[in-house]
This record gives sequence, C-alpha cells and structure tokens, in this order.
Amino acid sequence: MRLVVRWLVLCIWLAVALPAAAQQEARQVRYVRAGQLLDVIAGRMLTDQLIRIEGDRIAAVGPWRGAPADGPVEDWSGYTVLPGLIDMHTHLADFEGFEPGTVLMRSAAETAFVGARNAGLTLRAGFTTVHDVGCYRGLTDVALRDAIDAGWVQGPRMNVVGAYITVPGGGGEVTGFATDVQIPADFRMGVVRNPEEVRERVRFLFQHRVDSIKLIASGAVLAMGGEPGRLELSEDEMRAAVAEAAENGGYVTAHAHGAAAIKAAIRAGVRSIEHASLIDAEGIAMAKARGVWLVMDIYNGDWIESEGRAKGWPAEYLRKNRETTDTQRAGFAAAVRAGVKIAYGTDAGVYPHGQNARQFAYMVRHGMTPLQAIRAATTVAAELLRREADIGAVAPGRYADMIAVKGDPLTDIRVLEHVAVVMKGGAVVR
Repeated sequence: MRLVVRWLVLCIWLAVALPAAAQQEARQVRYVRAGQLLDVIAGRMLTDQLIRIEGDRIAAVGPWRGAPADGPVEDWSGYTVLPGLIDMHTHLADFEGFEPGTVLMRSAAETAFVGARNAGLTLRAGFTTVHDVGCYRGLTDVALRDAIDAGWVQGPRMNVVGAYITVPGGGGEVTGFATDVQIPADFRMGVVRNPEEVRERVRFLFQHRVDSIKLIASGAVLAMGGEPGRLELSEDEMRAAVAEAAENGGYVTAHAHGAAAIKAAIRAGVRSIEHASLIDAEGIAMAKARGVWLVMDIYNGDWIESEGRAKGWPAEYLRKNRETTDTQRAGFAAAVRAGVKIAYGTDAGVYPHGQNARQFAYMVRHGMTPLQAIRAATTVAAELLRREADIGAVAPGRYADMIAVKGDPLTDIRVLEHVAVVMKGGAVVR
C-alpha cells in the first residue's frame, strides 16, 4: 500500500513539476547586444542595440545601457544583426540537381537523410524559414517539417506543399522514361486530369497536413518533354485548386514560366507566381493590380548553364535555360520598376543548398536597392507566408530568429553570403 501511495505522490509531483519546468524554460530570459541592427520595417540602421528574448520570442528592442542582471548576453557588438532570412522557393526534401532518373535511384530512407542534411545547410546559411515548394516523392517535405518542429532535425521553419499538382507528363512529373516504365504511385501523388481531380488532390494534401499548394501551370526548364512557354493546367483547373485551398485555410502558388500561364494563374486567384520567366507587360500590370507576389529565381540560370555543361545535362535543359534566363532578368527589372511585390526565392536544390544568399547580388544588379532585396527576404516574404506576426523582423512578439554578419549589407549586399552567427527561436545554431 505504501508503495502505491509513493507512486501516486511521484506521479502528482511529476504532473506539477514538469509543466512548471517547461514554463520556466519558456520564460527564460537572454539578451543579444547588436553593434548594428537593421530595422527592416522602418528601413534604418540602428546602433548599439539590446534585444531582450523571452523563451523563443523577442520581448523588447532598445538602446544598450549596460549589461542587464536577469539573463546572459550574447555579444554581437562587432556585427550587423538582421532578421533570419526567408527563401520562398526551396526543395529541401529531395536530392540536388535535376539529372533524369536520379530521383528513382534513391530510396525513401536516403531521401529522408539528405533532406535533413539540406535543412541543416539552409539554416546555417542564415535562412530560418523557407517555403518548400515541392518534392518528387509525395509528402516527404511534410515529414521533414514535422521532424524539424519536433527537434529531431536541425532546420528552418518550413511551409510545405506535399506534391506538385500537375498534368500527366507535365512539369511536375518524373519524365524522360520509356512509355512502358511504371513510375511509383508516391511520385504521382499530384497528377490530375480535370478540375474535379484537382479538388480531390488538393483536399487529400490538406488532409495530410500540407501548408499550401503548388501548381505546375506551365512546362518546366528542368523536365523532359515540356516547354516553359506552354500552358499545362487550365485556368478552370487552377481556379478549382484556389477554391479548395481557401476552404482548407491555405493558399496556392503557381510555377509559371510562360506569359499565358502567368496570366491564367493570376486570373484563377493564386497568391504568388514562381519563376515568371517570360512575363510580359500585361502580366506585370495584372500582378500589380491584384497584389500577386512574384518569386523569381534570377540567380539560378547561371548555375544551370555552368553546372549543366560541366556535367553533361541534357541539351534540352540547357536550351530551355538559355531561352529563359535573360528574359526572366529583364522581366524582374520591369516588375521592380512597376512596384510589383517580389519575394526572395532561389530554387535551392537545383544548385547546392546553403548558397541561397548568392541571389541577393543578382537582385541588386537587376534593379533593387540592397534594402529592397533584404525586405524581399524578410518583411515581404513573411507577408506572403501570412506570418508577419511571427517572422521577418527583429521586433517584439516575433520569433527570435536572427543572423549576424560582418560589415554593412546596405553598402555591400554580398556580406549576406558569409553569415557569422545564426539564431533560431532564441537558440544559437551557428
């Protein structure tokens, strides 16, 4: 009887003590002293600032007036501090590169391990949040997101899409094989043939806990058989996806290179356009008028040209890349001049993960100021993700996601390619 009583007492103590310990951890106070702090909302550089962190969120930001007594101070006084960066177009849950057949030569277990590797590289490069816009083996990205959230794997906060919504043989399919080769079902999770199937697939993906939906509205550069300028999903099919996503509290982005696909996707109600390589003046005007974001991977073309040539990628890939790269950059510059909302997205996974920041210099070269480019990867991206209350700025109430760099990114944007310190949720991860 005494043993039973002691066991009950122990259980009661644990029930009280463990939540109390968790609450104490959640209330833990720490500080960061920033030599310079870029206020991305106001667009100004502040000097010698003290950032108070409680648990995983920022509680206050103000001038340094000496070391506080109620918590340790991370001394970043020799650095410029910025919010954790956001990449709105990554492919973490897959192998790098798009050589035909590669995805079918790897097991699900191998894909999971490489996804964990990619996530760690991305986080340590200063990107504390990503929109991960597709993987060939369906729902692998959901598992990776959940592993990160559970603390099993180190990586950024992830918004995931689960699978590509694509037509048979389209830009989201595994293509280039003989007609009698059977592609496994988990690689065809988002294949659709009409608006009814679109709604069913979108519903299925939300039932399996995706955050958003990715449509393949046009052909792709790195897929055999399609053409970037060709419309693949119909406007009615895209409209069905948008409606079903809205019913599930989510939103839709569309991979759309061609002008016709871009405009059809905008009319269908998508929230953002990926790539937008062949966008025309009408498409730019539509995006501006309807508040649609563009996510344009203008660094990527150079990598594909150099790496693809060196490794003997298919001539079809290299041709399509050449036909879109310069046009995409001209469209980017025109969209910047027009005041279209542009979020930072790189297509990481085509090039090696961890090199995400290389695109900043391209965005400045093609028309943005350094502050605009940084905002594209902070405040603008956070708004697109509908997470502006949580991420995108060093401000009270938001997650303590921050990076520190040597130098001033407003005068030399390339300092962001060499991040010295990374913090996610109040914990230093690099």
